[in-house]
Amino acid sequence: MFSQELWLENEKKCAVVRKAKQGRKRQELLAVALGVKVGVKGGFLWAPLKLFACSQISSLVRRAALTHNDNHFNYEKTHNFKVHTFRGPHWCEYCANFMWGLIAQGVRCSGLKSEGLYRVSGFTEHIEDVKMAFDRDGEKADISASIYPDINIITGALKLYFRDLPIPLITYDTYSKFIEAAKISNADERLEAVHEVLLLLPPAHYETLRYLMIHLKKVTMNEKDNLMNAENLGIVFGPTLMRPPEDSTLTTLHDMRYQKLIVQILIENEDVLF
Repeated sequence: MFSQELWLENEKKCAVVRKAKQGRKRQELLAVALGVKVGVKGGFLWAPLKLFACSQISSLVRRAALTHNDNHFNYEKTHNFKVHTFRGPHWCEYCANFMWGLIAQGVRCSGLKSEGLYRVSGFTEHIEDVKMAFDRDGEKADISASIYPDINIITGALKLYFRDLPIPLITYDTYSKFIEAAKISNADERLEAVHEVLLLLPPAHYETLRYLMIHLKKVTMNEKDNLMNAENLGIVFGPTLMRPPEDSTLTTLHDMRYQKLIVQILIENEDVLF
């Protein structure tokens, strides 16, 4: 019979073998997602490549869930959305969530070459006019260039919409986790940590954030004309998309560089993270 020491040693070896097999299966699954081959003798996927495969699998699972269970999510209705503005097309009567309507309406990719896009502010009174138009007319609101020729009015209204959300696009529940992820010094590990926190967002918030990042990535592709790169957009959208749960000026000021970095990472790695 085996002694207790031999038995424990054997168990440890078995555990290592099981873990290796599980790792191997995970590598094979990620390889299938990428359409690449992993050699018989092993070989591991490069970390960013592995993250990309993970994001593709996660994205496919999420969208399948959205397709089959579009009206079956369990939302915690901790407040009444109806008292807030910008109802119009931004409203879901079933789940009382603003996010789905914004996806349906879309973020118009116009004026992409306008210098200082999203950084330059439109006239406040005109932005308020756009806001009231949505409150009054909903999806019939006319925000065409013939009515509002200054693109900064429309971008200002979009930023105002996100600032006015009762729960930020990057939710209070995930805020601290994103900040902690931003503090990681290793770039690959930081990217993987951001991806893990992204998966904690509610479906509507996740999909809207994905949609917005696709749009902002298009903005950066016109940097030569609009002078707006991912870092500049991070400065603009960081405090717009994420706010600390506690209303603390000190915390907000301290976290601003991390808020900027998170949005910058999301834009630069939109194709990998989502």
